[in-house]
Amino acid sequence: MSIFTRSIFYKETMQHYKETTINKNKSQPKVTMVQAFKTIIWPRRNLVFIGLVLIVIKSLSGLILPWQSKVLLDDVVPNKDYAQLYTLIAIVISAITVQALTSFLLTRILSVQAQYLISELRSQVQKKVLSLPISFFDNTKSGALVSRIMTDVEGVRNLIGTGLVQLVGGSFTAVVSLIILIKLNAWMTLFVFVPLSIFGFIALKAFKYIRPIFRTRGKINAEVTGRLTETLAGVRVIKAFNAEAQEQIVFDKGVDKLYQNVKKSLTATALMTSSSTFLIGVATTGIMGMGGYYMMIGDMTTGDFLFFTLILGFMIAPIVQMSNIGSQLTEALAGLDRTEELMNMTAEEDNPNRTIQVEAITGDIEFNEVSFSYEEGKEILHNISFKAPAGSVTALVGSSGSGKSTIAGLSATFLTPKSGRVTIDQQDLSQVNLSSYRQHLGVVLQDEFLFEGTIRANIMFPRPNASEAEVQNAVKAAYVNEFTDRFEAGLETLIGERGVKLSGGQRQRLAIARAILANPKILILDEATSNLDTQSEALIQKSLAELIKDRTTIVIAHRLSTIRKADQILVIEAGHIVERGTHDQLIATEGRYYELYTYQAKI
Repeated sequence: MSIFTRSIFYKETMQHYKETTINKNKSQPKVTMVQAFKTIIWPRRNLVFIGLVLIVIKSLSGLILPWQSKVLLDDVVPNKDYAQLYTLIAIVISAITVQALTSFLLTRILSVQAQYLISELRSQVQKKVLSLPISFFDNTKSGALVSRIMTDVEGVRNLIGTGLVQLVGGSFTAVVSLIILIKLNAWMTLFVFVPLSIFGFIALKAFKYIRPIFRTRGKINAEVTGRLTETLAGVRVIKAFNAEAQEQIVFDKGVDKLYQNVKKSLTATALMTSSSTFLIGVATTGIMGMGGYYMMIGDMTTGDFLFFTLILGFMIAPIVQMSNIGSQLTEALAGLDRTEELMNMTAEEDNPNRTIQVEAITGDIEFNEVSFSYEEGKEILHNISFKAPAGSVTALVGSSGSGKSTIAGLSATFLTPKSGRVTIDQQDLSQVNLSSYRQHLGVVLQDEFLFEGTIRANIMFPRPNASEAEVQNAVKAAYVNEFTDRFEAGLETLIGERGVKLSGGQRQRLAIARAILANPKILILDEATSNLDTQSEALIQKSLAELIKDRTTIVIAHRLSTIRKADQILVIEAGHIVERGTHDQLIATEGRYYELYTYQAKI
């Protein structure tokens, strides 16, 4: 694409548009653990398997210490066996070493892979977002999208990272520990199992309650982030109107809404934590009583009791840990729900009707009985028909909200007619592949968007591989060198966010240079000379004269004096073409154009 597919194009008509892609897709996808397993875990099954093997080894080596503690108390100490003591110490140190190594490998293998997966998913989501139609962006805060791309996918680290493996490994450890406990003393094990079962039931109920809270939190966080992004971008407006306190109130409301959501999840988490503390305390107290009784009657040695107590810790710890991991997995699935919602949206290029590839174009644009509405029953354009021959300049004039920007949006394929046809070289634009058409399209807006970086990088945006000669040609044609020659760094000068370090005229000339370098066949101009000083306007008019050569140009005109040489002028009012002709013809008829022109002349 030669310039921007996302433009700030619809300032006259977007107040009519209320339908959004998100609202159309009201179904709330719910990603299940089975789906996550198939799409995320199974493709990485080899790594996950290695992780499971490592955590089994880690779990088994962890059982060595309690087992050797029993041996120490029952055999080594009573028999004063120094040789066995040294052997016991060697075994325990070896087990601890194995635990440390497996722990390191788990983090190194799985955590790194999880971070790679996060970066991969972010890239996929961003690619999907950029493929969505303009209407989606016009109705979604950019800050909210940043949050969804950067934050929502982070939870997958708990699916492919140590979280899921620890869940499985913890389950394995708990089962092995349970078997050992039953062999040591079945009645004491049964006593412990009852409160743990109650805790498990509470945890499952809590997870079911928490998941929708996590999902809502993602939305609230996106809203708050979106508002914050807008605030920072519009800080000059805020300060100019002394509106800091007002903006702070809006932000505080969003933050409080997020706090209330977090409070709900903390309540559920606190319920699990407190219940585990109480129930485990009950189990521990019971074990002390039962263990003391069995030792007093001689059915259990001191070593057996210590062994039972330590192994009990190995069984309980993973269960308590699993409640935390369960919360993480629940949060991960909630984030994937919202990611899936984005990924299920229909991309612009997914339209099965757009099969026509346009390689080289002449540039003949024609509107044939075109009508358009943003909302059902509220037409913006009514049966618009006109031809814009290749290489000609067509100017659109009229009152604000008359439909000029909508016509330009239809020409740029940012919108699709509700009825009628827009054609390029007699090919229906609604059937043309968007990328193949937009590579011939250029846009220069009144309030042009510039990226943070250097002047050179912004000019080369549509063609990063352009030669230095081509760049210099664009710079000279747009009179950019008139001000860059005065800068110490020249074209390498940093312009700040949205080009804040440049004047309005300098930004416009930079945008025109960018369009010249792109060399589009179709050019759409949202009058680039409005609100500029006389000197800047004169230079930009020269730049535009160079830019429109041999290109089919559609101009949204605000200053009528700038379009006197247009091949045709269309006067748009309330979605109709009320007049058409050259400047001289329309002045002679003394109609609506004459009124507008003479009114501006008086001003």
